[in-house]
Amino acid sequence: MTIVHEWVKDLGELKLIGLRVLCPGEEFGKEIPKASLELDRRIGEIRLVKNPSVQIGAFIVDAQSEEEDGYWVCVEVTDFVNVPEDMMALTIPPQRYGSYRHRGPNHEIFNSYNVLHNRIEETEYERAKEKWHLEIFTSWKDSHNLDVELLDTLKWK
Repeated sequence: MTIVHEWVKDLGELKLIGLRVLCPGEEFGKEIPKASLELDRRIGEIRLVKNPSVQIGAFIVDAQSEEEDGYWVCVEVTDFVNVPEDMMALTIPPQRYGSYRHRGPNHEIFNSYNVLHNRIEETEYERAKEKWHLEIFTSWKDSHNLDVELLDTLKWK
């Protein structure tokens, strides 16, 4: 990882394995935590996990196809080996991100995204809505007390 500014980061390729959440938009707030707890319960089924105490959410804001639609609750792996049948493997290419840390209730995460989006608007970058965006959770079991780094993919204006 390279830090360009205090809140702009370059990340290398990520290999993720996890569960895909596909539901109407208003239900993601309920369905993502369920998938997160399910992934945590089944972590032993995934081989070569880098850090079982970190979950990564991945999504594309402006999905262009059914295959891109939804939200993936994942863990990072060093390689794809024996991916459980009902889970998905996902490769996130190297990208530049705007970063903002959200600590607090699940329902307040949009306020943190607003801070991040406003910060991006004031720079030479814009959001790359057609690329993978990430949420790196170090605390997710209590929806009233999340600790998550929001990573919004950037491109030059």
